[in-house]
Amino acid sequence: MIVNLPDTTTTDISRKITGLREEGGAITLSRVLTLVIAPDSDQCLEDAVEAANYASREHPCRVIVAVAGDRAVAKPQLDGEIRVGADAGAGEVVVLRLHGELAEHADSVVLPFLLPDTPVVAWWPGAAPPAPAQDPLGKLAIRRITDATNSPDPLAAIKSRLDGYSAGDTDLAWSRVTYWRALLAAAVELEPHEPIDSALVSGLKNEPALDILAGWLASRIGGQVQRVAGELKVELVRAGETITLQRPQTGITATLTRTSRPEARIPLARREAKECLAEDLRRLDPDEIYHEALQGIGRVQYA
Repeated sequence: MIVNLPDTTTTDISRKITGLREEGGAITLSRVLTLVIAPDSDQCLEDAVEAANYASREHPCRVIVAVAGDRAVAKPQLDGEIRVGADAGAGEVVVLRLHGELAEHADSVVLPFLLPDTPVVAWWPGAAPPAPAQDPLGKLAIRRITDATNSPDPLAAIKSRLDGYSAGDTDLAWSRVTYWRALLAAAVELEPHEPIDSALVSGLKNEPALDILAGWLASRIGGQVQRVAGELKVELVRAGETITLQRPQTGITATLTRTSRPEARIPLARREAKECLAEDLRRLDPDEIYHEALQGIGRVQYA
């Protein structure tokens, strides 16, 4: 169910949420956090809400979407929308459209809807501020999620995350390669237990998940890490063998090969935003390895 409240106030929206709860018990589940989403377009809004609804089934939460409307209007106006039931996952979704000067004060409008005594997570599914922790919405949150994949220049976006980094920041590009990192780390731990001399990360040019994967490798090995455009694969070279993990760009099964050993076929589909978001909501503590991977991007050689 979707309830529209045009030209309204935060008080009226809060009363309507309470009324819906009393009428049908549609939103009586305990929530573990508040997820604040700041999309930069209507299409981005709907995709983000879909991902949040998916993640809320694992992490029941209140989802608050703050989207800028028409900034040019002279009179500030708030349009509200409440989604519950099948339109809201395991919680409720509150969409706040901010028009005029109100668009510059999203944090003040969002504040009355934050659940008491629960952590706040902020997510920018599209364009993100240079320093998320310094953004007004970011200051409300203990965990701040960005997504360089949706930026006009993904490589520049993921590189810029380091300058604006604060403990609690992360990017969905990082969680997109969680399984790649796990498979590579497991392969390296097997015999012959030799250090990695060099690494190659290949794939689409505009895929920041591969850039931060290369940065992670650069932060972990002493040798050269090269990032190239081409087929999707990672090669790790050491004295006794070469380890290769590769997958067709649009495939769902990867192949892990090692010198003089049988190849292994592993399910490894590209992770969607909703899966990455659900993973990032599992941990609200600072991700130090992500920070080290951002630092490692500066050591990666691009061809």
